[in-house]
Amino acid sequence: MTTPSPAEALLAQSRLVPVLTIDRVEDAVPLARALVAGGITTLEITLRTAAAPAAIEAIAAAVPEAVIGLGTVLTPADLELGLKLGARFALSPGATPELLDAAASLGLPFIPGIATASELMAAMQRGFRAVKFFPAVPAGGIPALKALGAPFPMVRFCPTGGIGEEQAAEWLALPNVLAVGGSWLAPPALMRAGQWDAITDIARRSLARLP
Repeated sequence: MTTPSPAEALLAQSRLVPVLTIDRVEDAVPLARALVAGGITTLEITLRTAAAPAAIEAIAAAVPEAVIGLGTVLTPADLELGLKLGARFALSPGATPELLDAAASLGLPFIPGIATASELMAAMQRGFRAVKFFPAVPAGGIPALKALGAPFPMVRFCPTGGIGEEQAAEWLALPNVLAVGGSWLAPPALMRAGQWDAITDIARRSLARLP
């Protein structure tokens, strides 16, 4: 039996990974605390805003229960930033050869994004067995992931993109899916309004739906 990679083990333990785009650093800690209170501790902080690095540092300092991942990694420099900030893992929406090579050499658990069989094969050639299927719904949804599972039974997936609370359990029922990522766990409107209890409720409800 093959020993799970650090990325595989992390996803298997997480099951749900909120994709968080934080515009204001002051929202970072209450957001993380709200999700942790709801039972979700693995957090993907995307590099889509200028506030992201400081948000990661704030969460790492104030919410030790959180397992922080750096999302929207596009370049080797982004991976190096993740290491500097103390991220425990990193995810990308896609993967260039340069990015895959850098991730393989840096040692930070990395979950590359793929949407096709060719992209998956390129990631596998560099030793990655846990990948992000993105954008999951536009790229073909559950039928596409079932199709990829046939020729690549050794790969495990974290589908992200277009998945909501009502669909997560259906995705997780697939044998090759370890975790599901999504922004539904922290809606931007609730974040802007500081409705942290509502986010905790979403986290608890989402986990309760899982098989």
